[in-house]
Amino acid sequence: MSPPKHILSAAAIVVNEKNEILLIKGPRRGWEMPGGQVEEGESLSQAAIRETKEESGIDIEIIKFCGIFQNTGNSICNTLFLAKPIGGELTTSDESLEAGFFPIEEALHKVQWKNFGQRIEYCLKPEMQPFCVEFTDKENI
Repeated sequence: MSPPKHILSAAAIVVNEKNEILLIKGPRRGWEMPGGQVEEGESLSQAAIRETKEESGIDIEIIKFCGIFQNTGNSICNTLFLAKPIGGELTTSDESLEAGFFPIEEALHKVQWKNFGQRIEYCLKPEMQPFCVEFTDKENI
């Protein structure tokens, strides 16, 4: 029997000094927080830092681990961190058509893909953390 295959990803909710959130506009899912799959030998926080830099051009410092959203239907586990920008310049990449900082309410309005808005909200509410949200929707991550 072969071992189970799971996808582990890490995303960062990056909040600047103006209380704005960093979003990238991906070609598939529209506006979302930067993040992606953890590479072999990489820590969760390193993955969040790397993915944010690759997708937005922004260097970040992790403030804290917030929680996990696990899609058991697709064997995907998404870890979420709160972070602050510490350098870099906004840029785009193959994974991001646009990138920018937006006021929280505007950012939440822009994020339309499945439960990504909920993920941002949970990361912005210390009383919700740490969280572990489990669901089975094969379309929802």
